[in-house]
Amino acid sequence: MIELDSKPKVITFDCYGTLVQWYEVLLHEIGVVISAHGVKEKTNPSDILDSYSAWSRRLTSEKPYRKYRAILRDGFRAAFGEHGIEPSNEDIERIAASPTTMGPHPEVPEALRRLSGRYKLAVFTNSDDDLIAPTINKIGVPFDYVITAEQAQSYKPSIEFFEFGYRAINVTPDETVHVAMGMYWDMKARHELGLRGIWVNRRGEIGNPDWMPYAEVANLTEAAELLLA
Repeated sequence: MIELDSKPKVITFDCYGTLVQWYEVLLHEIGVVISAHGVKEKTNPSDILDSYSAWSRRLTSEKPYRKYRAILRDGFRAAFGEHGIEPSNEDIERIAASPTTMGPHPEVPEALRRLSGRYKLAVFTNSDDDLIAPTINKIGVPFDYVITAEQAQSYKPSIEFFEFGYRAINVTPDETVHVAMGMYWDMKARHELGLRGIWVNRRGEIGNPDWMPYAEVANLTEAAELLLA
């Protein structure tokens, strides 16, 4: 359960995976590349996505800051390479642009509409401004604030990203609740900052007890129920 003894002013959301279909779209795109290279029987798209996740942790922690589209290009080229696949430039560009095609999980628009009647809503995303804009439009519910890594010049889970976001929307951390699917990308920083949080565990994963406390839900409908209780 989440303690709302002091009412938050803003609910902040991770976007990719939490609100929109990150895994579904990327697994499809990876499968297209695997099929084109004739290695379908030997390679699981999930393994390549896991490799990308490891590369993205490394690349987003490097300085100076680079835009997320570049992280996607370099990370996926390296991830495919680990599995013996050499994607074409066209393959890489399509994957790097794929966040613009990601639509919301089915329950998300209605849950956000309900929450918007009581709270201001913000997106905190490891993305570029031009990559996230079409995605936000596809969700179909207005956000009061959209904070990107490009604006912050840093990536989650850095404290700098979150501090930039709170300054930009003029709130203190204790005036927010952070809702996210990413355990490493979001729950880690939320714990370090002492934020109230809701983990949207869409994939039935095991959480990290070192980053408690947080409420755990299966989807955004359940998150909304906690916040509107």
